[in-house]
Amino acid sequence: MKSQAFLVTVVAAWQSTAMAKEIPNPARSERYDSGEVHEGIMALKHAQWAAREQMGIFEVTQYKSYAGEAPVPCVDGFAEVVPGDKNNTFACSNVDFYDFKSHADLGSARGQGSSSWGWTSPEGREYVAVAQADGAAFAEITKAGKLVYLGRLPQYTTAQPSLWRELRGYKNYIVIGSEAVDHGVQIFDMSKLVDVDPASPVTFANEKDLTGYWNGLPIGRTHNIVINEEKEYAVAVGAQPRTSACASGLTFIDLSDPTNPISPGCAAGDGYVHDAQCIVYRGPDEKYNGKDICYGYNEDTLTIYDVTDKNTTNIISRTGYEGSAFTHQGWVLDKEWQEYLVLDDEYDEYDKTDGGIGKPITYFWDIKSLEAPKLTGFYRHSRKGIDHNQFVVDGFAYQSNYGQGLSILDLTSIPTDPTGGSVTEAGFFDIYPEDDEAEGGGQIEFVGSWSHYPFFKSGYILINTMERGAFVVKRTT
Repeated sequence: MKSQAFLVTVVAAWQSTAMAKEIPNPARSERYDSGEVHEGIMALKHAQWAAREQMGIFEVTQYKSYAGEAPVPCVDGFAEVVPGDKNNTFACSNVDFYDFKSHADLGSARGQGSSSWGWTSPEGREYVAVAQADGAAFAEITKAGKLVYLGRLPQYTTAQPSLWRELRGYKNYIVIGSEAVDHGVQIFDMSKLVDVDPASPVTFANEKDLTGYWNGLPIGRTHNIVINEEKEYAVAVGAQPRTSACASGLTFIDLSDPTNPISPGCAAGDGYVHDAQCIVYRGPDEKYNGKDICYGYNEDTLTIYDVTDKNTTNIISRTGYEGSAFTHQGWVLDKEWQEYLVLDDEYDEYDKTDGGIGKPITYFWDIKSLEAPKLTGFYRHSRKGIDHNQFVVDGFAYQSNYGQGLSILDLTSIPTDPTGGSVTEAGFFDIYPEDDEAEGGGQIEFVGSWSHYPFFKSGYILINTMERGAFVVKRTT
């Protein structure tokens, strides 16, 4: 079994070779370029979820929304939400429970939650969009931390619903994409929620309630949505098929007029992009100061693009790393001074490219040179599971790690110790107690938490789960 020492050796090896502008990953092959790897992972997930659906695990009416007082504090490592019920007693550290709403009580007939995002009104009220297989639910998080359902927006297409529904915020809008065929991209104005009476939740209509709609995709499908609010555009990434002109890369959507979204072009040069972060560069690499930069998480590489010209693919660097199985998602540590980023690999635990240890790894990258990014270190979690999505807020990485639930890493040491040796887990909230008794404290399965939203000024964090519904938690003060 590979050990911590092995990964340190790997990092050192990459540091010694990472000055090249482009480092092809030896593991990259036609299997990635053709889509075989990604399609295999999606097929595996479909099979797991179909089996769980047959077992009744996705039956939305079996999960009961919380009706008690808040908060339920994390005491001695547990938040006992329903006393005496082990499936409603959640392992935790430095994170308190405030509320839970089932997918049924969030208006869904199918459940199967995925993405989530939030919006704060000019008056300071906090609203969330909760993605589900059959649409998106809308709710308000009150000052007391209660989740109040306000309505929903059905998926656009009449095709088979898809659990893959990703949404992101743009100003007062929520932008929604899906893997459902012919779905396209919905643009919904969250300010419509301000006057909704919770006693009469509203089912909004695609025909009359959308601010805008765009479907310039070959078959209407996109795996993910990315937003650059400062530059007023969205990106549809992972749009199918790979044989299209944009090769499932970065497909740009101009949102300067949300009522009339158009595409100014795409970046197809590195093929399929699974996720990305696109921001104006103000970091130490003076050559790119002020440029529009996208950090792409492209199956087996970190690929950095200059997308200032939306009609030209300009790949600054394309860097692989030892042990990659499926480069999934990442985030810069500081948007205002971009020196480091975190990256997660969704399949290394399942495919055992991590040495068969099965504990999620967060990779740390030095990006002070966009042309020669360097893998500098990593953090390995203490509990088994699979990493999925993470965002960085004020030096802390908030992560959705499937069955592990929410994990919060303190990354404030990275600028002085980029190996990750000083990184600690500042807190966690495990929303999936069903696997707590498994060996290693968890399972290597695609269950539990898909996403979260950690950006509210109040400190409330929404966690969206595939099976149950949405949780509201908050770090202990």
